[in-house]
Amino acid sequence: MTCPLHKSRMVEPNSMERIAGMLRELPSDEDRRILQEAVRGLFQGVSEKAAMMAPQLWKQLAAQGLTQIAASPAEGGLRELVLVQQEAGRAACRAPLADAALINLMQLAARADSPSLLNLLDDLHAGEAMVALSFASLDHHGASGRAEVQGGSLIAELGFIESANIVTHLAVFVPGPALAIVKTDRGVGSEPTPVMGKAGWWRVRIDAVPLVIVPFTEGEVRDLLAVAALSETARAFGAAQRAFEQAVAYAGERRQFGQPIGRFQAIQHKLANCHIALRAVQLTIANAAAQYDLEAAPWRWFAAAALATAAASLRQVSLETQHAFGAIGYSEVHEAPRHFRQVHLGVLRHGGQRPPFEQLASHFLDQDGDAQFPEYDLGAAGNAFRHEVRAWLDAHWSGERRARHEQLSFAEREYDREFARALGATGWIGLNWPKRFGGQERSAFEQLAFMEEMERAEAPRAGAPVQAAMLQVYGTPEQQQRYLPEILRGEAIYGMGYSEPQAGSDLASLKTRAVRESDHYVINGQKIWTTTYWGEYMLLATRTDPNASPAHAGITMFIVPMTTPGITIRPSETMYGGTFANIFYDDVRVPADNRIGAEGEGWKVLTGALATERGFIGGGIVLKVAHMFELLCEHIRTAERRGSPMRRDPLVRARIGALAAEIEAGRRMMVQCAEQVDKGETPPDEAAVSKVYSGELMERFGETALDLLGAEALLSGHSPGAVLRGRIEQMLRHSLMWVISIGTNEIQRSLIAQRGLGLPR
Repeated sequence: MTCPLHKSRMVEPNSMERIAGMLRELPSDEDRRILQEAVRGLFQGVSEKAAMMAPQLWKQLAAQGLTQIAASPAEGGLRELVLVQQEAGRAACRAPLADAALINLMQLAARADSPSLLNLLDDLHAGEAMVALSFASLDHHGASGRAEVQGGSLIAELGFIESANIVTHLAVFVPGPALAIVKTDRGVGSEPTPVMGKAGWWRVRIDAVPLVIVPFTEGEVRDLLAVAALSETARAFGAAQRAFEQAVAYAGERRQFGQPIGRFQAIQHKLANCHIALRAVQLTIANAAAQYDLEAAPWRWFAAAALATAAASLRQVSLETQHAFGAIGYSEVHEAPRHFRQVHLGVLRHGGQRPPFEQLASHFLDQDGDAQFPEYDLGAAGNAFRHEVRAWLDAHWSGERRARHEQLSFAEREYDREFARALGATGWIGLNWPKRFGGQERSAFEQLAFMEEMERAEAPRAGAPVQAAMLQVYGTPEQQQRYLPEILRGEAIYGMGYSEPQAGSDLASLKTRAVRESDHYVINGQKIWTTTYWGEYMLLATRTDPNASPAHAGITMFIVPMTTPGITIRPSETMYGGTFANIFYDDVRVPADNRIGAEGEGWKVLTGALATERGFIGGGIVLKVAHMFELLCEHIRTAERRGSPMRRDPLVRARIGALAAEIEAGRRMMVQCAEQVDKGETPPDEAAVSKVYSGELMERFGETALDLLGAEALLSGHSPGAVLRGRIEQMLRHSLMWVISIGTNEIQRSLIAQRGLGLPR
């Protein structure tokens, strides 16, 4: 269903031609960049007192065209409003720019033939009029006030009104619903209501004859309220982001115990957590705004996810920021206190987390049949490939074939050689490989489509993406010709031999030696916690130069066939039901031709491939959680607790709404990583953000699901009465691996702090 406010452009919501046409109308990314720079420059030239809101500033904003946002597609939409509101939040500006945009969005001139209304709109755009908007009793807050039309007059008592002392008009929704607009020069009284210790909102009483009353539908008002909440949240985000940036700068300057406090791991990890949370809010708000402007059918769902994410995150970020500042942060001389207030005002003004949590819960718990996360538009190629993969899996991984596989243990389900070879016949193992290596050179979004469908079908893994990436970049032509076709056909899978008893996260400390003897290397050492030890090959990290400085300069990578004499494997069961092994290499002779890259280049070979893989690792984890979440909701829809439907339990609904929002934030990080890969960028700190967030999301999901389902959810796979075949508790056990493997989350946080935020090592 399209947005009721977009009736003038009523078209099929999923039409690619429609979207292409709209993109020609709407401002571009470059337009938004220019707008952001102009708005930031304007606010930087305004004093703090003026930014709090004065009529002369309003005229300046109007002169920049900011009072005309959403008046037409060319003037921008919700994306532009979100951007401007973020800048207003950074500057602690209370100008009712969002109210002006909402008035523009209503297209009042087309709804009511009134000269006074047309004059008001002209004055609004020129900066001569300033309007404050109230949803009154139609807002999510009962405390927002009440309003009704009696005997031709608007009678209202309103709370949470901003800039009531200087606005020229008030626009108030009354039951019906309808919008009543009055001038403030008569019949309107206001008194300040301090917020969090300082001036903020006003309480307004109205007994005045409206200039105009314009009817609306309930659906239109709900949509306007969602837009209003997103715009206020964007301003709160801007405030939180500004305070965070200042805290990061302060951590690099403030010295304690003889060094900058930003060098302390506790501060680095605190700020890394804030950065991750802010990125989640930023990405979900931006997506909701884009979905709205493109009139995508699920825009309301994405808006609810953004609001829920912000409500749960921004206040915590503001607290952590204050902690990083220390005492200076709660001095009113500093900016931090006003940003702290703005965060709380913004996320709570239109109801906080309850309404979006309930909306998300309703999507998953109140529908008949399957309820899933909205599918992303992955572009024409990505969307088509999604359906192609889905059809192939329906033919090759369903029915009895899949049922037999599901009866196996977790360790046995991890890999299926028959399936891997069948998948290899499609060429999809080389989805993103260059064509010169036999690949298909598909985009990152097509890779996302493939990952989505594989996770939804619970298909076993295939291929060796890290090893293939290494071979394509650093392998010799002979290595590429020998090893890549095996991987592509699904005939070979690799383990990774990295960790040692004294070298886990500190991989530069590894001791396994490789000594050159003529045309071979002789390898001696031990690797621990090695998964996929049962594969055809091991990608082995060794030390060829024990005296190298720095230590990582002496590392060299090898491909080691696991049938090579001198390899001793001692498997061990993991707590998540899989296995790994201690592997001993005693005088293992490997041809020099098996070395990847030059001697001493192993660190570059290894970290380059892992950085690329981490972005997709995070996305893969999120997709696993999203699929299990959908199955959990399917179970809850039909389950009962003490004779009552479980889905009606308010606690259950709140927790489901919160989880849905968290998963959506992880999905947005996944998409961002794909966008960066398609641009040829693989920033290690961005991949780390996705990896940290998704791994810990899997932990939170498992613990929350156990809270909701109770003790029966602890029953493992083949136990009588096991919920969802025990997959909830197994996923919780498995989540512990994801926060440790491919670089522990603690190491990733340090990487985010040092490379992403620029804090000192």
